[in-house]
Amino acid sequence: MAVATHTLAPDVEDTTSHVTATGISNVKLAMWAFLGSECLFFGALISTYLLYRGRSAEGPLPSDVYDIPFTSVSSFVLLMSSLAMVLAVAAIYRGDERRMRIWLTTTALLGMVFVGGQVFEFTEFVRQGLKLDTNLFGSSFFVLTGFHGAHVTAGVLWLLSLVGYSLRRGIGPEKAIAVDVAGLYWHFVDVVWIVIFTVVYLVPQ
Repeated sequence: MAVATHTLAPDVEDTTSHVTATGISNVKLAMWAFLGSECLFFGALISTYLLYRGRSAEGPLPSDVYDIPFTSVSSFVLLMSSLAMVLAVAAIYRGDERRMRIWLTTTALLGMVFVGGQVFEFTEFVRQGLKLDTNLFGSSFFVLTGFHGAHVTAGVLWLLSLVGYSLRRGIGPEKAIAVDVAGLYWHFVDVVWIVIFTVVYLVPQ
């Protein structure tokens, strides 16, 4: 008796064969698990900052160095990158690879603007006397925001690698999960920044 077979091209992902019992792709499920661990990581860093920021015996203190308007603009830029990411994911599920590349590149550029603003802010803080080893506030602030900046930088590299892969080999709707998972990560770092911005910059000491 003949047995029916189903084959796929070597570089086409069979997304239906990678669905878990929850109905979610195992790749996406793994990303959710990773983001859950990252929540614990950032929760510990934010708690440490809140514990130490008011215990510095000498300055500079938050009120001496923070530039709320500048950081607000940087935060707005990062939030707009989330909108661009949504449009990129929507484009690839429609099969519009060109627009996906445009929106992924836009997201990466906005992420780079945010990281550049963070580097400028750190430079200004150092110029005003706040360094990693200056006081408890400086140590907890630089570790928290620096690790977040590193996550944004990793996200930018990830998005640019997707753009490069799309140009070389193509990313069709059957591989949309790759862009979708990158979008989950990007939205996560945006949400974490909202929490950091609120707790670190807006909540009075």
